[in-house]
Amino acid sequence: MKSLIQTRDTRSIRVFLVGVELKSRSTADVRESLDELEELAETAGTSIVGEGVQKMAVPVAATYIGPGKANEFAEYCKENEVDTILFDDELTPAQTRNLEKIFGCKVMDRTALILEIFSQRARTREGKLQIELAQLQYLLPRLTRYWSHLSRQRGSTGSIGGEGESQLEADRRKISQRLDKITSELDAVRRQRETQRAGRQRSNWPLASIVGYTNAGKSTLLNQLTGATVLAEDKLFATLDPTTRRLRLPTKQNVLLTDTVGFIKKLPHGLVEAFKATLEEVVQADLLLHVVDISHPQAEEQIEAVNLVLAEIGAAAKPTLMIFNKIDQLAGSVSAVMREKYPHAVCISAKTGEGIAPLLAEIGTQLRPIREFLDLRVPQEKAAVIARIHAVGQVVSSRYSGKHARFKVRIPPHLLEEFTPFVVEE
Repeated sequence: MKSLIQTRDTRSIRVFLVGVELKSRSTADVRESLDELEELAETAGTSIVGEGVQKMAVPVAATYIGPGKANEFAEYCKENEVDTILFDDELTPAQTRNLEKIFGCKVMDRTALILEIFSQRARTREGKLQIELAQLQYLLPRLTRYWSHLSRQRGSTGSIGGEGESQLEADRRKISQRLDKITSELDAVRRQRETQRAGRQRSNWPLASIVGYTNAGKSTLLNQLTGATVLAEDKLFATLDPTTRRLRLPTKQNVLLTDTVGFIKKLPHGLVEAFKATLEEVVQADLLLHVVDISHPQAEEQIEAVNLVLAEIGAAAKPTLMIFNKIDQLAGSVSAVMREKYPHAVCISAKTGEGIAPLLAEIGTQLRPIREFLDLRVPQEKAAVIARIHAVGQVVSSRYSGKHARFKVRIPPHLLEEFTPFVVEE
């Protein structure tokens, strides 16, 4: 008996994928989306048994796919002991209920799968709250299917009290109360982030946020630039919780670098809303570092997917540096089309370190406007002042002549007062 229990516990969930090719979508688009859905399913720890695609003009209101095709898929799934049917598009609560009756097993859509992966990967309290919020918002309109078999409860005073509230109504009330509590706690997180942001503004260190499609190499880049030890795996959504580290540029400038959650096509709107507290780091950033897996065949489509999410959170107009990552996996060179479309993009390999020096130089150039340009004349005996200039400033030119040294240097605004006595008057 013990071995049987262990076998059942360790058996991975068997999944069947379902996609729909509408008139508005090409076969290649559907294939790419299903491949990504398969990656998501494997990330969640499931085993893919098979897949099916139906071509149709518009989805069927009751079952999304046609009932005939649904029965055909259901026969295959019963023969192959499938546990879960996974649809590539979001289903309505009614469609999910109807499909579960046909298939006789659990039916999930892409949104539910992404929420499940996020719940597995969240580590911090903030991340767990954000995921719970999104999951409850997704669950609330779907509660009916869980309690349709129950009649109304009796009132607490027995037969005198008449019918009580249904289990469905009770659960809706509990979920609504929990949603209010989570929203309140996330508001506290948002206020805490605002306090932290105010502290950064006092030190006047610019903030650069790393954004990009999931599995583009954002965490690997953060580790390469700052020596951080953020988990970096060849998986979708390997890391969810944001990490901020200090980056010191060759120009002696300090930058706060934040690694954010990866984006994906068809990212559930509710998930974007839930992660608003985290994504505020993107909105408040002085510079976005948009990391692209240039070796991916759909790199340009992934760029567009990220841009759509940036627009949704109000960060579309932010200064952005395009970073073409994984050039070590690229067969040949970056295409002429991509180079022409993004002429200032930096090509790197975050894994091997290739191209990191030009990237740091470009980040320094992009963030340069926040520094003040000064012409300084410092007595050479003031060695501490000269050392300080080299430590905190970007020295453009220096000339030592007689008893004084002359510097043309860019200095952070909050340090201007320190060097005011040595400024050369026009």
